[in-house]
Amino acid sequence: MTVQPKPLLDRVNIPADLRKLPESDLRQFADELRRETIEAVSITGGHLGSGLGVVELTAAIHYVFNTPDDRLIWDVGHQAYPHKILTGRRDRIRTLRQGGGLSGFTKRSESIYDPFGAAHSSTSISAGLGMAVGRDLQGRRNNVIAVIGDGSMSAGMAYEAMNNAGAMHATRLIVILNDNDMSIAPPVGAVSAALSRAASSKTYLGLRHTAAEFAKFLPKRLNLAAKRAEELARGFVTGGTLFEELGFYYVGPIDGHNLDHLLPVLKNVRDAEDAGPVLIHVVTKKGHGYAPAEAAGDKYHGVSKFDVVTGAQSKPKSNAPSYQNVFGESLVKEAERDDKIVAITAAMPSGTGVNIFAKAFPSRTFDVGIAEQHAVTFAAGLATEGMKPFCAIYSTFLQRGYDQVVHDVAIQRLPVRFAIDRAGLVGADGATHAGSFDLAYLGCLPHFVIMAPSDEAELTHMVATQVAIDDGPSAVRYPRGDGEGVEIPVRGVPLEIGKGRVICEGSKIAILSLGTRLREALKAAGELATFGLSTTVADMRFAKPIDTDLITRLAREHEVLITVEEGSIGGFSTQVLHFLAESGLLDNGLKVRPMVLPDRFIDHEAPNVQYDEAGLMARHITATALAALGRSDAQLPARA
Repeated sequence: MTVQPKPLLDRVNIPADLRKLPESDLRQFADELRRETIEAVSITGGHLGSGLGVVELTAAIHYVFNTPDDRLIWDVGHQAYPHKILTGRRDRIRTLRQGGGLSGFTKRSESIYDPFGAAHSSTSISAGLGMAVGRDLQGRRNNVIAVIGDGSMSAGMAYEAMNNAGAMHATRLIVILNDNDMSIAPPVGAVSAALSRAASSKTYLGLRHTAAEFAKFLPKRLNLAAKRAEELARGFVTGGTLFEELGFYYVGPIDGHNLDHLLPVLKNVRDAEDAGPVLIHVVTKKGHGYAPAEAAGDKYHGVSKFDVVTGAQSKPKSNAPSYQNVFGESLVKEAERDDKIVAITAAMPSGTGVNIFAKAFPSRTFDVGIAEQHAVTFAAGLATEGMKPFCAIYSTFLQRGYDQVVHDVAIQRLPVRFAIDRAGLVGADGATHAGSFDLAYLGCLPHFVIMAPSDEAELTHMVATQVAIDDGPSAVRYPRGDGEGVEIPVRGVPLEIGKGRVICEGSKIAILSLGTRLREALKAAGELATFGLSTTVADMRFAKPIDTDLITRLAREHEVLITVEEGSIGGFSTQVLHFLAESGLLDNGLKVRPMVLPDRFIDHEAPNVQYDEAGLMARHITATALAALGRSDAQLPARA
């Protein structure tokens, strides 16, 4: 591939350099910035479509505002790749999402141009309001700009923040709504742009302020009538009545790819003295400027490495299906026999496998948007009516609905079935998306049944098990990526609740594995055999209730007992240790060694490297067993 020259981009290292360019150069600069983004992501993979949609907006914001003194917050962060290129990180952009490289999201420790870290959606307005209030309390005058996508506007947190900001009449707080799928606004053009430019001008804002001051001297009824008439008139012409009701001054919609429309509006809003919080409604197209991404926004939202010319993605070949697809297909088979099964997801249908269910049962599938709290309680409501809801949410996102899990599901003992995708470490998405804590935060709740499959066949059985559980909530957690390549049954068979299985029997060391570390546990058993140590490996299946009968037998028959799980402290091992202590099984000298994720966040890397760093590979299990037996002189296998 021939790399085209980028003479303007080559002159810009930080936004201050951009602001030295004449305004007439910004169109060419944006084109070069888009090409650089495409070329970089073609090498690293990552989020592409959203970033391409905000190239002009990124350039315009940094050109008009005095970043980093003016704070710029990108909601979610996956649209911030052009921002990273423009803010001193172009020389590292081809390390994106690689070990030791740039994060795929904004990160405070990475750059002064990232004032707030993001990776989960709908936080930008809350953070921006906090920054604006902190600025005011310290007597500063800088602007705070939050760029939020319309998908993120489906979450209640965004409206909570807007309601608060509007009530406070927060000044110099600018929210830019990046509407990238036309879900809110009709097509926009020159008339809309002219109206937005006029509505954001000093003249209009000055007149509006004067009118507001005059209205204070009118009787209360006339004052309110005048205010509502002005809002309603602008609402009819430009839309945005909802945002006005929340206390924001609405401007838009405007074409987010037209710099002639963007720049004057941003300048007007920048220079407004006391307009209160402002919302600028910008309409963009995901993948803009790159034909393959424009044609298939869903496939180019997140991409693997790809050919820039053809757009063809180079995905690693695997003979095993992904866990998410196994879940989706297993649920379809169960739903063919049970018309009470429904599926719920929070804006991640393809990421959770719910898209497979949706094709088979569209009327029984519900995508509630980025609203995990609502998804959980919605599922609880369905359960009260005798339905069998499967609530499929990433582990890291389910954290956002934890109060609802406790109060609306667990306390009422409702049979909501949670399918927890992305359990454990997740690779390039890093710490913000790792499913590290679900075993701990669910395991402490009464009446929960919690399962973790060791392979895709086990996942099929666990979906069937969840269908059969009708007296309380249940969860099955499974990792990102492909399965182990085992044969998958046509239909799952419900498992006996709280019972594990022994994979191989030994006499000296017992390894209790939960989840997909089972392969590593079996490798460790093989390594320990070379030291003459006989090892039992058990696939425990259930984190709650634990198999107390099996644990009791293994504790009595072995000298060392090791638990292994892909989760933080407080999960499966805690359940086991509590039982062993309570039952007195620790009193006879049993050596117990829990192996969990370390007490720190693990940065983005390849998953196998992350697990090696976490100390959860076979060699670490072997080392743990040998150390428990005092075999410090043993030579361990090298890192794979």
